[in-house]
Amino acid sequence: MRLGINLGYWGAGMDGDNLAVAQEADRLGYDVCWAAEAYGSDVPTVLAWVAAQTESIDVGSAIMQIPARQPAMTAMTAATLDSLSGGRFRLGLGVSGPQVSEGWYGVKFDKPLARTREYVEIVRKAMSRERLSYDGAHWTLPLPDGPGKPIKLTVHPQREHIPLYIAAIGPKNLEQTGEIADGALLIFPSADHLEETAVKHLRAGREKAGKTMDGFDVCPTLPLAVGNDVHGLADMFRPYTALYVGGMGSRKQNFYNQLAQRMGYEKEAAEIQDAYLSGDKSGAAAAVPHQLIDQTTLLGPVERIAERMQAYAAAGVTTLTLAPAGFTLDERLAALRAGTDALERSGLAA
Repeated sequence: MRLGINLGYWGAGMDGDNLAVAQEADRLGYDVCWAAEAYGSDVPTVLAWVAAQTESIDVGSAIMQIPARQPAMTAMTAATLDSLSGGRFRLGLGVSGPQVSEGWYGVKFDKPLARTREYVEIVRKAMSRERLSYDGAHWTLPLPDGPGKPIKLTVHPQREHIPLYIAAIGPKNLEQTGEIADGALLIFPSADHLEETAVKHLRAGREKAGKTMDGFDVCPTLPLAVGNDVHGLADMFRPYTALYVGGMGSRKQNFYNQLAQRMGYEKEAAEIQDAYLSGDKSGAAAAVPHQLIDQTTLLGPVERIAERMQAYAAAGVTTLTLAPAGFTLDERLAALRAGTDALERSGLAA
């Protein structure tokens, strides 16, 4: 099993710290450094900045938002980043959520699976440097009855095939991801439930495409906090878990809340959402069960984290992406080093 690092969203006074974290992960031999975007910093700029100041670690978008860019623009960006980084770019895509898609980008959040499939087909075709033509339900290239002609990408990516990942949570999205992508970006993964909530659906998609799970990258992100007080460490993540389970989406359309329900927390997920949407964020955080936090993070001393890493590997994880917690840069760097130590102790290091 390989290790990755997730920088999250750039900004909030942590720009220099995030670069230092990426550089330390590079020095420690982490496999990939991911960065995110929502409605703040854009991810390609961040990854170009990180790639320019690291040596060997891959840089990946987790995610480039599908409603933010036309697919041909995404292909151009991916090819450029792959070329500038010397073949170290990984393209992670996702549909985002209805609030961001419709409220920020003005793109209707409908038929997300069909839109994702067409988007991936166009991106792959453009990156292969074929002349780009496409006739789908959501995109038609070139536009009919106009001056447009099929054009091919002029930039040469470093590699013939840039790894393409999709952020997926729901069963149908996971199955499609297994069918059309090279890897899956997962959030709130529990080793105890990973087969049921994710891997079986990814496997079904691979089988539909006539493939096995060999070579497919199952890549969840887990917050990491090191110390002996597991309950105290878990409390650090109560607001984070409450935000996603309670407030990331509407009452009817919150993918993270639905995931918590599939993990067996139906009652608790409803309580968290009720409190959060009523404006009681502290009450929502208090309603998060300790077990839910502990199952979806890496907490405790290095020995305990090593055991959890073994459980994730047994559940099918191939790249374990860490989000090291800490109030200072030194604390985050120490957590990063503890991650490599735990991987060594687990016996899973490549």
